[in-house]
Amino acid sequence: MPLTRRQFLTLMGGSAGAAVLFQACGIPERELLIDSSVEMPEDLVTGLDNWYATTFKDGVSSQGIVVRVMEGRAKKVEGNTDHPLNRGAHSAQAEAMLQALYHPDRISSPLVRTGARGSGEFREISWEDAIARLVQSFENLSDSSKALIVTDMINGNEKLILDKFVSANQIRQMTFEPVEHTNLLNAMNHVFAQKSIPDFDVDNASLILSFGCDFLDTWVSPTRYSRGYGQFRQGNDHRGKLIHIESRFSTTAANADEWIYVNPGTEGMVAMSIMHEMTLHGEIDTSKFSAGDISKLDKYTPEFVSSVSGVSVDDIKHIAEEFSHSDHPIALGGDSASANTNGLQNLIAIYSLNLAVNNVGKSGGIIFNPDPPITGLSSSKPNSSQEFMEIVDEIKSGDIELLLLKDADLYYGLPDSAGFKNDFANVPMIVSFGNMMDDSTSIADLVLPQNSLLEDWGTDVPLAGPGYQTVGFQQPVVRPFFESRGQNLGTKGFAEVLMTTSQVMGVDLQLGGETYVDVLKNTAKELYDLNRGDINGSKYSSFTSFWNALLARGGWWDHNYKSDNSFKFGQLVDIDEPTFNGNGRFNLIPFVSSAFHDGRYAFIPWMQALPDPLSTAAWQTWVEMNYREAEAMNISEGDVIEIRASNGLMIKALAWPNPATPPGILGVPIGQGHRDGGRYSAGRGSNVLSILGLNFDSQTGALAWGATKVNITVSGENIRLPKLENSVPDFPRDEHNHVVEITNGKSDKSH
Repeated sequence: MPLTRRQFLTLMGGSAGAAVLFQACGIPERELLIDSSVEMPEDLVTGLDNWYATTFKDGVSSQGIVVRVMEGRAKKVEGNTDHPLNRGAHSAQAEAMLQALYHPDRISSPLVRTGARGSGEFREISWEDAIARLVQSFENLSDSSKALIVTDMINGNEKLILDKFVSANQIRQMTFEPVEHTNLLNAMNHVFAQKSIPDFDVDNASLILSFGCDFLDTWVSPTRYSRGYGQFRQGNDHRGKLIHIESRFSTTAANADEWIYVNPGTEGMVAMSIMHEMTLHGEIDTSKFSAGDISKLDKYTPEFVSSVSGVSVDDIKHIAEEFSHSDHPIALGGDSASANTNGLQNLIAIYSLNLAVNNVGKSGGIIFNPDPPITGLSSSKPNSSQEFMEIVDEIKSGDIELLLLKDADLYYGLPDSAGFKNDFANVPMIVSFGNMMDDSTSIADLVLPQNSLLEDWGTDVPLAGPGYQTVGFQQPVVRPFFESRGQNLGTKGFAEVLMTTSQVMGVDLQLGGETYVDVLKNTAKELYDLNRGDINGSKYSSFTSFWNALLARGGWWDHNYKSDNSFKFGQLVDIDEPTFNGNGRFNLIPFVSSAFHDGRYAFIPWMQALPDPLSTAAWQTWVEMNYREAEAMNISEGDVIEIRASNGLMIKALAWPNPATPPGILGVPIGQGHRDGGRYSAGRGSNVLSILGLNFDSQTGALAWGATKVNITVSGENIRLPKLENSVPDFPRDEHNHVVEITNGKSDKSH
């Protein structure tokens, strides 16, 4: 039955009900209603503050955070010491959620396009009108299969509601990541028959052998790994050792005991050669491998692999000895190791090293995650870039009539050669759920602004879990910033909008509640009835007190409920040689920015001003290149370099020559070059994703984002590279700003 206006406004209101205080163990929890005005007088300062626990979701991982609130305003973010993933640590991105909340360019009400697509011409409408337009878009479909909703990585109850919405309306749903984890998840499934990212117990490892994983900066869950790395270095008995194999000198490479250069795409061959040496000396656990697997290792001799990979024979033998003789070794693979046409094969070989030393389910090894305690709360899995190429083909042919986007910036994240920017006009209706005018939202017909993370409810079951059952809870720590605009304007939660839309359409999602908070409480009730976990329902006199405890602690987890760590190995595979797009002189290696991630945080000024850990650069796009090659081409720091792919696409970046970048390598950070996104990111820098060639993993269809070869030319323009200066020593330079001294190293590839 269609809703009345009164029912509609009731459902759409009250997204922020109450926040519950974060308190130390042993102090009773209590509920505190936040009803302070958004327009806080400047002279109203009482000095009273409260801390509230919530959850910061960040792709495949998450962090528990606590937020200091004074007079209804969020003032400070800290890590939640109770949360199993970060245990009190927190990232710069989590801290920057304060600026995301108060950003001057946030969208404060639903919008409908009035001008041409991409013109930026919109007008405000009410939520009642917006929902009516969304419902009409579904009713106008010639076939429900011609509607597609694309989201970022979501999980918990939000994913549950999305799944039910998609199923009830018989539409399609996909998950988009510009830098996807498709190969990593497929490798875990192949090697361990696991469909999530396990907990890598770096805390208790004695040796970390990392292939391409910048786990101290950007890979999977850097806050969790950085905290664990501190314990790894301190150690119980001795200091752990890190050996890092990568084509680029990353933050993790800079912290390694040994950084070893490898030719892009040959990481898996090096892993196979290490196993070959271990087998030769009887130092491999052969019980995990078949005779056929062992025979596959025969051709990966150190001599052969060295000729292909650039890693010396001595280094391969040295690593094999160190890895096999270590008490608690662990091998990690990802990022650039998975970024080529043989990415899945590389990761299968790398993670098989853990089987060779039998470290699965053990301290300092790989710990599998159990299933969530409540059904339906699983995380979404990314769709491959090749699958999105098929969607672009459907768009081109007019087979997509309704495209809904939730924090999935296809316009920015897909390479220009994919054709989306040319063909999106073929979609009759584009709807964007977003609170900023990002590149894709700017071409939408209808904009439905979301609450910020600090204003919204939710649950979190991270895809990269801590190795035991965990359900994080997200609560609004402040009232919605734009609630002063009235109940029919302002922002709403994504799940809340889906539920209301379904009710207006007369579709029963069978959620057992009318509001999103009702659904969350139903989940909490199931946890309460389990009578186990660190927050055990049996210890509370009522469900209300248990619910308040969940919010006060930031979630529910059970340290004792772990996976049995049983698995069936999927066998070793031969490693194909990588193929590259184009025949340029340089290997282009895009890397995830420590500030912007894949571009999602570029709108925040704190992130724009956050210096890169190595170059200390900020606010711009730079290109890392070898100082000797730069000198030969008469390139100095700040020279504007044109980076051109064989497909004719080109970007510009400021040169940063240095002795750490190997010859033939160009490293460019991802995250800048947005068409829109607010005053701090629009038109700033370049988008390296835009020029990538359309090479894909041969088995998974993941974009081989490290497989593009490029050439460079000097534009003749020089712009001073914005850097954090006078705090770190610079490279010695001559009068032409050329680096004139280098660090010691074993080969030209390593300095």
